[in-house]
Amino acid sequence: MSDKKKQVLAFDFGGGSGRAILGTLENGKIHMEEVHRFSNDPVIVNGTMYWDTLRHFFEIKQGIVKAKQKGGFESIGIDTWGVDFGLLDEHGDLLESAVHYRDDRTLGMQEEVFKVIPKEEVYNLTGNQFENFNTIFQLYSLVQKRPWILEKADTLLLTPDLFNYFLTGEKKAEYTMATTTQLMDAKNKVWSDRILEALQIPKKILPEIVPSGTVVGTLQPSICEELGVEPAKVIAITGHDTQSAVVSVPTQEKDFIFISCGTWSLFGTELDGPIIGEVTGVQRQQRRRIWQYNDIVEEYYRTVACSGEQKTVDS
Repeated sequence: MSDKKKQVLAFDFGGGSGRAILGTLENGKIHMEEVHRFSNDPVIVNGTMYWDTLRHFFEIKQGIVKAKQKGGFESIGIDTWGVDFGLLDEHGDLLESAVHYRDDRTLGMQEEVFKVIPKEEVYNLTGNQFENFNTIFQLYSLVQKRPWILEKADTLLLTPDLFNYFLTGEKKAEYTMATTTQLMDAKNKVWSDRILEALQIPKKILPEIVPSGTVVGTLQPSICEELGVEPAKVIAITGHDTQSAVVSVPTQEKDFIFISCGTWSLFGTELDGPIIGEVTGVQRQQRRRIWQYNDIVEEYYRTVACSGEQKTVDS
């Protein structure tokens, strides 16, 4: 690969599909090519909805192989949805596939959390909107219903951090993903001891928070040998997919509004720091309505696929 040409490989995971994009910088111009696309379907086992985590990693490997055929790459970056995670045991093995944020294990968990730490205090520490699927409520459901799995867990890795670990063997928590957990102190940018202690969530399972853009490591030799590639760098990019989109907004203006459309559709802007105070219910209701519409469309596709029919949203 010449000095004038650089190629990087990006994986973008959404709630319904994922893709691998090969980005090329040559002669001052950027070119992007989709080299791999795949569906992302949840799997329900014994009433629990899981992500197909190992299948995800298979698709990452497929994307790497296809990018190699297009000239290779110098680095890899991965973004995904927020909040969900995998648990590793003391040997670094995955205890189970990541549970899907739509699983109903978090129903009623907000009320349980607020029995031990006030809602206002949680908000003022984290700045996060309250959603049933936030990591804080997922983990508290484990504290209450499946404490044995937390006892076996040595490390919690959010989804892109988990894939980075599979690729490199290194365990880190990228900053933008950490912000989705409602476990991070928004002002000090560290895990909140107050929340973790109140909810009896073991702090030892949470890895170091690193800034976006940190080089996590390089591809493990076993992966390079399996796929026939050179040891490229793996970078903890802005791992939360919405933040990855927002950071790319082509504006130099300080005051702007963005609309990000995917499984979620979000309206927002960038601020210098978190606004800690009252929850603004109007913005939250608008976002939830749009999310529910996209959710219905996605579930429609899944239901039709299970029936064997061939239909589109228009039909």
